[in-house]
Amino acid sequence: MGSRAESWASSEGTRASMRSNRPRDTKPELALRRAVHALGLRYNVAARPLPAVRRTADMVFPRIRVAVFLDGCFWHGCPAHHSVAKTNADYWAEKVRRNRERDLETDRMLREAGWSVIRIWEHENPVEAAHRVAEVVRAIRASRAFGKGR
Repeated sequence: MGSRAESWASSEGTRASMRSNRPRDTKPELALRRAVHALGLRYNVAARPLPAVRRTADMVFPRIRVAVFLDGCFWHGCPAHHSVAKTNADYWAEKVRRNRERDLETDRMLREAGWSVIRIWEHENPVEAAHRVAEVVRAIRASRAFGKGR
């Protein structure tokens, strides 16, 4: 009997490709985290904003309830850069549709629980995206500091 991977991967190329798709610490994630860290912000990595919900944000600022998701263009259907799979196109179209649906549901659940959600595409400039994150984080911190001074 062959390896376990043979039961779901259609070819050696597919197996190699799937092995290379890391769930975290991707190059875009590391670049964004470095840029956010360089702005003096500290955060949790690959954390669940809502422990009871199986959704993991790439960066979490738990005290101020900010969740940052870095979405891959292929996996999340980027309107500018998503490419249609050449093989098994129906399967992949449905997979991306479900991912997008889950993203919307995640955003809704987090917002209902009082969280701010920031979505960043993997193709975005990490420094520009980091500044966007910093703006949100600093605005929330400032509004909370203002509220405490009353």
